[in-house]
Amino acid sequence: MFKKKECVAMLLAGGQGSRLYALTTKTAKPAVPFGGKYRIIDFTLSNCVNSGIDTVGVLTQYQPLVLNEYIGNGLPWDLDRAWGGVKILPPYQGQKSADWYKGTANAIYQNLEFINRYDAEYVLILSGDHIYKMDYAKMLAYHKQKGADCTIAVIGVPIEEASRFGIMSTNEDGSIYKFSEKPKNPDSNLASMGIYIFNRKKLADYLTADENTPGSSNDFGKNIIPNMLAAGEKMFAYPFEGYWKDVGTISSLWEANMDLLGSKPELNLGDESWRIYARHMALSPQYVGANAVIENSNISEGCEIYGTVRNCIIGAGVKVAAGAVVTDSVLMGDTVIEEGASVTYSIVATGVTVGKDAKIGAPKAEQKGIAVIGEDVTIEAGAVVEGGAMIPEV
Repeated sequence: MFKKKECVAMLLAGGQGSRLYALTTKTAKPAVPFGGKYRIIDFTLSNCVNSGIDTVGVLTQYQPLVLNEYIGNGLPWDLDRAWGGVKILPPYQGQKSADWYKGTANAIYQNLEFINRYDAEYVLILSGDHIYKMDYAKMLAYHKQKGADCTIAVIGVPIEEASRFGIMSTNEDGSIYKFSEKPKNPDSNLASMGIYIFNRKKLADYLTADENTPGSSNDFGKNIIPNMLAAGEKMFAYPFEGYWKDVGTISSLWEANMDLLGSKPELNLGDESWRIYARHMALSPQYVGANAVIENSNISEGCEIYGTVRNCIIGAGVKVAAGAVVTDSVLMGDTVIEEGASVTYSIVATGVTVGKDAKIGAPKAEQKGIAVIGEDVTIEAGAVVEGGAMIPEV
């Protein structure tokens, strides 16, 4: 008989990521490269295995090919288990219907059978588009200590930004007495991180009721959380004080990459006690030419740098030719910056060629915005792409 699992994680990775525009036309948001050698989903998967959670269902939907291939059997994250491990869960045809996931709650509802087969006491709901390091085991211990039906991880945000989030109002003991989804006039700055722990049977009851409610958005923030609160269920906020960033926009993705730079980065990926694991290609070591200039930058394996790179995240297999200058930018990988070209305050996806003497972006001080170049695009020699431009246009 297979061993019962105390907690199963369900990772919502099916979002279109429309606010990342050109970066997600071919790739699901959780599979977008990050930090030179990672993808966004690496952080949540690594958090799971570092927290002792070895059973993870990954719910995919939009452009799943790259993400599915990347996760594979879960070996890089030590999630290649005979019983448990990581499992890809796309929408499928059941006895009653063959529906796309209609919302976050519906996605979990459609996979209750997966959760039930492990007879888990608790269900951890996660998002695949956040950059952070978090010990879920501590959150689960808090949930059990409080005797909660639902625990929601929260982080303090500036009050002027609170209207962008689901906001919790709590009592002194951490119990939640009010939840507001993106309120115009927030009375708290405790923002939901989109990380929930539920008692499995209680969650199943609310998901089933929600599924049978006509007109429901089938969403945790809009339906499940408010319904549980209205019914008087025991709900608690779990305060988190570490680094956390929702990289759902171009600006937040650029900022999170820049947070990796410096002698004391805001997000330290060199912490051996909490490693972030990833799938890597077997590439040669980086090569830096005799006249190359590299300042405050992370350079990944397989790169050849002959030009100038300042304040940048450079992904694997990038080539920067002599006379080329890359500043304040993220190059995601397998990109060629030819002689005399300049890339400034930009995000450049994989497989891009920037032609000789082409100019991409403009200094941040000019406030034109981040230039974004999508996958497999060729920028012709001498071309000029202004700051804030999106190629291809979306």
